[in-house]
Amino acid sequence: MPVAAPALFCRAGQRSENAGAAPFLPIELVTHHVGGYLKIAPEHTEDAPLSKMMKPGIGTYEAFKAMFDRFSRQAGKKQYLIPYFIAAHPVQTFYPSPMSLATAMYDSGRDPLRKVSYKSQRLYIPKKIEQRRLHKAFLRYHDPKNWAYLRRALVQMKRPELIGDGEHQLAPAEKKTRRHTSPGRCKVARSRKARGRPKR
Repeated sequence: MPVAAPALFCRAGQRSENAGAAPFLPIELVTHHVGGYLKIAPEHTEDAPLSKMMKPGIGTYEAFKAMFDRFSRQAGKKQYLIPYFIAAHPVQTFYPSPMSLATAMYDSGRDPLRKVSYKSQRLYIPKKIEQRRLHKAFLRYHDPKNWAYLRRALVQMKRPELIGDGEHQLAPAEKKTRRHTSPGRCKVARSRKARGRPKR
């Protein structure tokens, strides 16, 4: 008897820009080869760092996500797209590997994708550990461990409107805890107050 080939599932490694060049690819991928979730790396949301990574704009990822969601619904499947983002490019949260473009940017402060001269525009390189941690905290704004850090940073950036419990706010407002007094202290305070009252 012929043996059925095992199903092949893809969990990562796809590039969202390939969907435009091969429209059949996301249909086949989403319908038959995703086992619940698919990891994909838009890397960033802003054009300036994306251009240094030779990546397309965030619109490419958004278009791919729309197709992914639509084809998942058509297939009757609950599937999820997990985006990956880089914090603090080109440093990231670790030092880039030798011989990479990110390493050249980190070391020279210039864009090696363009002709480099003494007049070349300098790149912003977040080398300090505080800057790198803050970049990562903004990506992981949902983590309660980052909330105090984000609140301080948003106040310094003059963006306090992003602090609160609203849908489009990044960190909840700090909860003020009431100071509790022990029952014993209350009794002592009341007795002292009573002793100080004049008799009628």
